[in-house]
Amino acid sequence: MSISIQFDEYGSPQVLRAVEEILPEPDEGQVRLANRAISVNPVDWKIVAGHLSAFVPLELPAVPGNESAGVIEAVGPGVDEFAVGDEVIWSGFAGGYRQQANVPAAQLVKKPAGIDFEQAASLPVAAGTAYSMLTQVDVGPDDVVLVHAAAGGVGSAAVQIATARGARVIGTASESNHDYLRSLGAEPVTYGEGLADRVKALGTITASVDAVGGAESAAATAALLPDLGRAVTAVSDEHAAAAGIARVESLKDRVAATAELAAAGKLVFAIAERLPLGDAIKALELSYTGHVRGKIVLVP
Repeated sequence: MSISIQFDEYGSPQVLRAVEEILPEPDEGQVRLANRAISVNPVDWKIVAGHLSAFVPLELPAVPGNESAGVIEAVGPGVDEFAVGDEVIWSGFAGGYRQQANVPAAQLVKKPAGIDFEQAASLPVAAGTAYSMLTQVDVGPDDVVLVHAAAGGVGSAAVQIATARGARVIGTASESNHDYLRSLGAEPVTYGEGLADRVKALGTITASVDAVGGAESAAATAALLPDLGRAVTAVSDEHAAAAGIARVESLKDRVAATAELAAAGKLVFAIAERLPLGDAIKALELSYTGHVRGKIVLVP
């Protein structure tokens, strides 16, 4: 018997409920994954609220969650690249808030021995998005990169990956997170009115990655960066569109590449909250606030 967190209707995190389920044997091309850690992302509460239902409709009841790490317990027909006992990282669109799950082997990457399950589960969305953004605008050692919302999951990963590439990083965050950003290698600036002037005082940026979206970050990027071909956002809203800022395109190698960085000690997530799987409602409520430093992790 396995526990999953499901919702029968779209709504607030309060629509979530724990359900016991019996999994069948893995189908063709699938493995059974016993999750050891499940990462929580803002897209999870957006899926539960129904904000993405017009783009990716789900058959209800559905299970949120799009990244986890665990151990393979069973292997279905046609799977040759994985074996029982392998430690892996999973990423998909939904279905992750489970103790156990039958998942396509194509959605798995082997977990390096040098990182734990919580760090591994945090990689696909946050680090994968950051890696894709920085690669999309070709950030290298000669760049000065502006990272919007640098203290969050995507932003903190972007700071570390850009620093590992030799770039200088300026990161926006509330003042309470400035010491944290300095510890990651970024020069912090406070967001809010006058942001562009504060960034200018630190130097001329050559690239911008935006992990939060909104009018303020789009306006600051447009004011600071003459070549908007070197600007990218993780949030494709009307402000980014009006400014001509491209949306990130996820790269196929993002999980494997960021796992290598993590194993080498160049990418580490702060775990803001570590909660039992049964506390998924609390986890989504925390994520909804948008003020979490690092990652929220559910432990089955």
